[in-house]
Amino acid sequence: MFLTTPGFFESLIDFEPLRYALIAGICIGFIAPLTGSVVIIRRLSFIADTLSHFSLAGVTTGVFLSKLINPSIIKINPIYMGILFSIIGTFIIEMLRGFYKNYKELSMTILLSLGVALSGLFISLTPGISTSYTTSLLFGSIMSVDKNDVLIILITSAMILVFAVLFYKQIVTLCFDEVYAKVSGINVRLLQLAITIILAIVISVFMDLVGVLLISSLLIVPVATSILFGNSFKQTITTAIIFSEISIVLGFYVSFELVLPIGATVVLFNILILTIVLLIVKIRKRYVKKAVDN
Repeated sequence: MFLTTPGFFESLIDFEPLRYALIAGICIGFIAPLTGSVVIIRRLSFIADTLSHFSLAGVTTGVFLSKLINPSIIKINPIYMGILFSIIGTFIIEMLRGFYKNYKELSMTILLSLGVALSGLFISLTPGISTSYTTSLLFGSIMSVDKNDVLIILITSAMILVFAVLFYKQIVTLCFDEVYAKVSGINVRLLQLAITIILAIVISVFMDLVGVLLISSLLIVPVATSILFGNSFKQTITTAIIFSEISIVLGFYVSFELVLPIGATVVLFNILILTIVLLIVKIRKRYVKKAVDN
């Protein structure tokens, strides 16, 4: 919890954990819409929720094993287990989609159910697991970010940005015309798998910051807002990132001043911006319709 004094900006200078948390937040504000844009255009919005729940299963499995196995024998990091489970989850989805060619969305529902079941199982089996820890898994604990976490987040963000720049044309082609992508020589299956693995890594790395219940919101909501008036793929990504970063900064500031949970506040600002844009679009449509009728 924060104290309302000193102010946010003074604390940003003096309080190191707040600076680390804000850096992490800014990174997720950039990377989440960048990844989410591809997910939405590819009609895979539900996959973010699916992988976040399966990643949670990996984290809880990691916590269980870390309590069971002596750290001197092998030290298990639950976050790395979450990343591993997310990547495995992408392969399971692809395998199940092969079985359900006419009902491909079933693959995600099955995996989500497995993730929830495993999470509940290992939380109940893990001795000494605290309520605060399970709450942080669900809703995030961004203020617990340290220097090593920030380094991992920065490296992950840089790698994803490099991938997006190098394969931008191929990604755009795949998103809008899969048949043309195949004809033009793009390895569609490999590129799809790479995008899904990147999504899995994003979810696993950032899940500890905002929680399993909120990560998909940061991936989807800013892009959903941007789509309402974006005229191109690049413009949609750019405006989605702007909306996301505004929500991050406002969420941090308001949560600090009013002693509110950061992750939930950021998501609520995302929803608020979406609501405002929806109202503007509706008013503009009415105005254009009235002008045409006259």
